[in-house]
Amino acid sequence: MRPPPQAGEAKKELRFSRELPSVVVAKDHNAILLHAIDEAAVRAGLSIGLPLANARAICPELTVYDADPAADLKTLNDIADWCDRFTPLVALDPPYGLFLDITGCAHLFGGERALLQIVINALSRRGFAVSAVIAGTSIAARTLTRYASGQVIADGAEAEAVGPLPVSALGADATVTTGLRRAGLKTIGDVASRAPHEISARFGADFTTLLGHALGRGDAPISPRKPLPDYIVEKRFPEPIATDTVIALTLSSLAKTLVAAMEKQGKGARQLEASFFRTDGAVRAIMVETGRPVTRPEMIDRLFRERLDALNDPLDPGFGFDLIRLAAGRTEIVVQQQRDLDTSVHDNDEISALIDRIAARIGGKRVVVHLPLESHIPERSALALPAQHHLAAASAAAWPERVVGEPPLRPLRLFERPEPIKVPFASVPDGPPHQFTWRRALHAVVRVEGPERIAMEWWKQDGAALTRDYFRVEDAEGQRFWIFRDGLYESELRDEEGKPVPANWYVHGLFA
Repeated sequence: MRPPPQAGEAKKELRFSRELPSVVVAKDHNAILLHAIDEAAVRAGLSIGLPLANARAICPELTVYDADPAADLKTLNDIADWCDRFTPLVALDPPYGLFLDITGCAHLFGGERALLQIVINALSRRGFAVSAVIAGTSIAARTLTRYASGQVIADGAEAEAVGPLPVSALGADATVTTGLRRAGLKTIGDVASRAPHEISARFGADFTTLLGHALGRGDAPISPRKPLPDYIVEKRFPEPIATDTVIALTLSSLAKTLVAAMEKQGKGARQLEASFFRTDGAVRAIMVETGRPVTRPEMIDRLFRERLDALNDPLDPGFGFDLIRLAAGRTEIVVQQQRDLDTSVHDNDEISALIDRIAARIGGKRVVVHLPLESHIPERSALALPAQHHLAAASAAAWPERVVGEPPLRPLRLFERPEPIKVPFASVPDGPPHQFTWRRALHAVVRVEGPERIAMEWWKQDGAALTRDYFRVEDAEGQRFWIFRDGLYESELRDEEGKPVPANWYVHGLFA
């Protein structure tokens, strides 16, 4: 989409239609200016950038709307999602434009001109004002869309196509455009007739580069919104589908095709994305990741079934899907291992498959493994990382050996943050509590082990963190807790005036 041309540069029509003009306004430096205008406003003599007060003086019956850049950007992204059905290389050209790299894709839709008409007609039916052009360079296409639509420019004919257009079509800075007009260069062809060094000396190298790209002399690469997947398979339907059975069968069929394509190059998928294109333009994408390269279509099918069953926002087919696409965003070379004699290979495969299924259901970041860290602080002695990406490292990690015959020194479940408990009375200076209240429940202590004193990293925290005395305690009901007193009596637990203050107690973990 492109904004309508400036009133002074457009072909003015003497006949005004009966449609009332509408404008979108935005505040700029304490002035309310026209941000976008419709065709009726252009015919009324209004232009973008005109103050609203002046616009009302020219056209009193003006309909005014406030600009909403966030909503405009969301709409542009939604259109870009819809355009993914034509090519995976779609780039934003804010605030109103899109770039589609259709290299190698046009023949799938009957050629470039047929593809262009499909895009224009489909967006026009949805109420958008569309101006689209196919050209050899992105800048040439963008320049042409400002004054033409529906054109297919042959490769090498960009200079001839943009030459008659006014210099404002280049979209250069306003000072550059004004300077070109004052120099008598009213069209792009006039500017192109001058030597490049003359243009660079007067208007800068950036404008010369922009002019060269518009004339087809070089091209600026676009920045697609999504990285290009390694493999893509898709299925288009002459009639929209909406039933879960057909959707599941289609995904299974696409998974077989995808695996067959990857198998030829000895690869497996680590990241898969299924995209569902609805007939009303909405697009829903679902992604799953795996810990190891997946080479079986049954596994892909099962992962997506797990993911679809666990969606908080179920897949809504609306009036049906007319396109379903399955893409492998990240693949890896599959390393063949001896599987008949080494039982550990089978165990690791089963664990990895289980992690993938759980991650597909609840999210990959919620399935973690722990790796040891060199720290004596309990909450910093282990690092939680996604299991899908660090399972091998966790399997090979070396943890402190447990003393045979002794109870575990650390709880099975360690809280991410210690939780405060209420201790009405405890033996001083180093004694445990006789009872405590945690989560509104009173626990009477019957057995105690400790204390185990752990000093904080005083060299890092400037003495702000207090020394902890940990106790392993068991209550009357047999529950075992790992609690600690934060601070030492007579040394750390004093206020600014040197008077003793009560200690704070916390529970840090639970034993089995």
